Amino acid sequence: MTTPTAPDTNADHKVSNFLRQIIEKDIEQGTYANRRWAGSPGDAAHHAKGEPDPAKIRTRFPPEPNGYLHVGHAKSICINFGLAQEYGGVCHLRFDDTNPEKEDTEYVNSIIDAVKWLGFDWAQLGQAPGSAAPYQASDYFDFMYRAAEALIEAGHAYVDEQSAEDMRANRGDFGKPGVDSPFRTRTVAENLTRFREMRDGKLDDGAAVLRAKIDMASPNINMRDPAIYRIRRATHHHTGDTWCIYPMYTFAHPIEDALEQITHSICTLEFEDQRPFYDWLMERLCEC
Repeated sequence: MTTPTAPDTNADHKVSNFLRQIIEKDIEQGTYANRRWAGSPGDAAHHAKGEPDPAKIRTRFPPEPNGYLHVGHAKSICINFGLAQEYGGVCHLRFDDTNPEKEDTEYVNSIIDAVKWLGFDWAQLGQAPGSAAPYQASDYFDFMYRAAEALIEAGHAYVDEQSAEDMRANRGDFGKPGVDSPFRTRTVAENLTRFREMRDGKLDDGAAVLRAKIDMASPNINMRDPAIYRIRRATHHHTGDTWCIYPMYTFAHPIEDALEQITHSICTLEFEDQRPFYDWLMERLCEC
């Protein structure tokens, strides 16, 4: 019988996992070494005016402020902020506040307190801890609207006025492809006019949505012309009544990541089927 030996408590044991392996490979290969950071989120022209990014990586913790955090959120906080600390980076606290009917400043403050309680801070490198305000999706609503119009102009989005029931039925299911909307062939001019009428409050809530034009026969149902803007007359806790249309989370999130120069957008498995749309949107907006 072999006598077990005590563990070597002096040895430097570094636990690895696929996230660390991806990040370490990116750092070694200089995948993001040429990025620039202008000191605040913005488009490519904005960041081109900045200095080389002092952060080796950028992650983000992006809660929706529609409730109090739970243990799953704590795991995400520790992963995203922890990896940023470990690899000389920055983790952004960003509120995905695209659903004004369910969100409230009370939840914003509660989430901020929870992140601080866990010992993390979202200040940029060189800034004093506690000196930075969180980012929020609503900071980028103007850019998101321009991005939506750019997709329309490029023929990648259209205004659909089917009823919610017809849209749901025509989407198909896992065994049946979707059916093209009768509004899918509208001209660019017609779509721009109708989308601006949505923005200007000339259509009722639920009367129309803006959809990405991708592939109604895709085996990935998330790629069957997903909605990217809807009409919601609801006072937003940050922007008030400035807008009566709001971007869908799946449209807003990739844009937020891009404007904030996020290098590693870490998501849980329920978002895996959404990743093709994330990539599709970034490719189309880069083309635009």
